[in-house]
Amino acid sequence: MNHITKIYGNGIMANEDVTLSVKEGEIHALMGENGAGKSTLMKILFGIERPDGGEILLNGKPVDIANPTVALSMGIGMVHQHFMLVPSLTVAENLVLGSEPTKGIVMDYNQAVKSTEEIAQKYNLPVDPRARIKELPVGMRQRVEILKALYRGAKLLILDEPTAVLAPQETDELFRQLKNLRDQGHTIIFISHKLREIKEICDRITIMRAGRSVGVYDVSKITPEDISRMMVGRDFVEKIDKTKAKRGKVVLEVNDVSYGYGEERLSLHDVSFAVRSGEILGIAGVEGNGQRELVELISGLRQMEKGDIVFDGTNIKHESILQLRNRHMAHIPQDRLLYGGAEKSSIHDNLIADRVQKRAYGPFLNMRKLDRMCEKLIQEFDVKCEDSRNTLGMLSGGNMQKVVAARELSGEVSFLIADQPSRGIDVGATKFIHQKILALRDKGAAVLLVSADLNEVMELSDSLMVMYDGEIVAYFPDASKVEERELGSYMLGLKKQSKEEIRGKLYVEPAAEPAV
Repeated sequence: MNHITKIYGNGIMANEDVTLSVKEGEIHALMGENGAGKSTLMKILFGIERPDGGEILLNGKPVDIANPTVALSMGIGMVHQHFMLVPSLTVAENLVLGSEPTKGIVMDYNQAVKSTEEIAQKYNLPVDPRARIKELPVGMRQRVEILKALYRGAKLLILDEPTAVLAPQETDELFRQLKNLRDQGHTIIFISHKLREIKEICDRITIMRAGRSVGVYDVSKITPEDISRMMVGRDFVEKIDKTKAKRGKVVLEVNDVSYGYGEERLSLHDVSFAVRSGEILGIAGVEGNGQRELVELISGLRQMEKGDIVFDGTNIKHESILQLRNRHMAHIPQDRLLYGGAEKSSIHDNLIADRVQKRAYGPFLNMRKLDRMCEKLIQEFDVKCEDSRNTLGMLSGGNMQKVVAARELSGEVSFLIADQPSRGIDVGATKFIHQKILALRDKGAAVLLVSADLNEVMELSDSLMVMYDGEIVAYFPDASKVEERELGSYMLGLKKQSKEEIRGKLYVEPAAEPAV
């Protein structure tokens, strides 16, 4: 990709004279802050966006990639962070979808199964062709996505944050698969914000900053600190500095909550736990094990079926979202567009959305005060935008997340649900949001942290639970004493603590802080 330029209709230059060169048979990392232009560049390569300038060469020849179909025909495939599979169909049906083998006028299912078995064997990526996608763990679904691209002839694979939803053992297996593909001559572009992964799996790295490429480097000859400095203009260390938690009273208590009656199986089964003031309780687990349902029940997005949720001594299981927010409950949701922000409304309106009923801004809304607050938050959270009156949808995904986090973390908060708070945002923004969450904890707020990022959940949490198959399968009162491998075993259902053991540790009163 030579001298690629992309300017959107609102005047924002997403890519400015960017050059990216990848070699056959290498794993090439692409890193940069939110709004650095990574996603736009890959959308251009896969035919989702059209460049305003520059050219793309494939095997030395200029090509015009008008759309994803053209990209696939040229051997370019993309595995998106959010999988594009049909849950109700089998692995084989998903693999051949859009190019089904036929027998007369119907799909030849046996041939689809045979083709799936053949390509799985060729690339040493075993799958059950007849298994339905909805029955598969996340790591296996990702494998199907990779096989789907390979089935369509992809020689160059773009992977967008591929480890975001994986347990450690699944990440190791993915890396083994990617190295095997590289050794067979495939080229992989690996988009990630995780510096340790880049060092482990990638051969070279292109670093982007503010829409431009900073440079291309041999991964073996560059340190994580060097990478971070070029990305964000400063050093970044993943280790989080925090003081010892000063746990107080129970703020939120979840008692025997079950959900999913009438479905094939329960999404949640007799879930019980408590979160105290001054504490960050982390929930680790591979996505799809009940975390989403649990968060949406607590935050009022779903109707309770069985059990109780008690907030500051009051049962809130039938309260509305507005009532919960009036109790100073804040929520950074996993899906920032569905629940976190209004894509077609302005950045300004998204930031003040929960302030319009606050007395501090007057009975008729003091717009000057609201405007000042809005500009302060944009500056404080480093939201990259031309104007606060631009729509939220004009921002990169990471900057949308910053807007949601700015609104939720800046108000009066006694309980915070942080659901994947750093997903899709760069290392600098991640550290800033972590500091804000810790500051809330230190002011006495209770925090429930849900994250598929093991580094985040282990470093930020004071205590830690693991969810698997809709249940709490482990609880650790001191998150600092948990080993990553041990946690991974619980996340994959290989180990499980008894309910009695979990309850015994959950409801022990915190020891008094020693006098200074």
